[in-house]
Amino acid sequence: MPRDVPPNFPPSASDKRARLTLFWLQSGGCGGCSMSLLNADSPDLFAALDVGRIDVLAHPSLGEASGEDYHALVGRILSGQQPLDILCVEGAILRGPSGTGSFHLQPGTGKPVMHLAAELASLARHVVAIGSCSAYGGISAAGDNVTEACGLAFDGAEPGGVLGTAFRSRSGLPPINIAGCPTHPGWIVETLVQLGHGTLGASDLDAYGRPRFYADHLVHHGCTRNEFYEYKASAKEPGQLGCLMEHLGCIGTQVHGDCNMRAWNGEGSCIRGGYPCIGCTEPTFGERDAPYLETPKRGGIPVGLPTDMPKAWFVALASLAKAATPERLRKNALAERIAVPPGKASGKPK
Repeated sequence: MPRDVPPNFPPSASDKRARLTLFWLQSGGCGGCSMSLLNADSPDLFAALDVGRIDVLAHPSLGEASGEDYHALVGRILSGQQPLDILCVEGAILRGPSGTGSFHLQPGTGKPVMHLAAELASLARHVVAIGSCSAYGGISAAGDNVTEACGLAFDGAEPGGVLGTAFRSRSGLPPINIAGCPTHPGWIVETLVQLGHGTLGASDLDAYGRPRFYADHLVHHGCTRNEFYEYKASAKEPGQLGCLMEHLGCIGTQVHGDCNMRAWNGEGSCIRGGYPCIGCTEPTFGERDAPYLETPKRGGIPVGLPTDMPKAWFVALASLAKAATPERLRKNALAERIAVPPGKASGKPK
């Protein structure tokens, strides 16, 4: 067992439950969530699958079955010969044109992937949407949406999708929406391990089907620019160190995710890399009214304010904070590297 697996992960010797099977279906998307998943490191993907007692039947990058063997595997699942415990769907469901699903056909069969996804979902113990495209339509459904892309159980923020509002898997759960673009590898492996041990229930999902262990947080939590945010010391150009909310379109105070608490590979996040949060875990991702690097304002006040904060309070606090901004933060906010380091503490703390 790799050293990075937490000590409470291995099952007890008395736990003899059968291993679960996982089938990963690639639908209308870029494959970026699979690429993200392959970078899982705490634990890594293979350790997580072992801990969760999960066997992969098929995956575009990891599965051994291809061609006739792949189609035979699908046939065994649909006929009931091969049990299916976890169906993971990556990418949006393409319903076009005119609801036929003909824009996306399964290679070798000519069958719409839309129909295959629905058939497999009806047989699976758990259904998991991997990424915002599979959850809500995501970028694939943005703009005019000529492909009629949608998610498994949502069409944007509206319940429905290709499976409908009443769908429940054999476990009694709705589709589990691990939203993100790409979704964090830690969110996937933690969800799979919980499913493997039977510890994920309906109360562990939020109103949009996202696992609450990450969706009960905001991207703002743990942001490395929070000191600049508190004093409203804002960057004006990409690459500067200040808060990205006031001028550069960051909506991390409104977006659900623990991205800055659970950094990619222990180091990265969009904001840590100098790019504003653009809300990739939200059902409305891809439908923003303003350019991603601009903050819409009315009367000089950002339209999108922090979650649960009345506008009057924000205006009052922002005015006070800007008046009290230390010169160090005022200068560093507009610099690309720390221009003024923190000074020494004077005297003993009182």
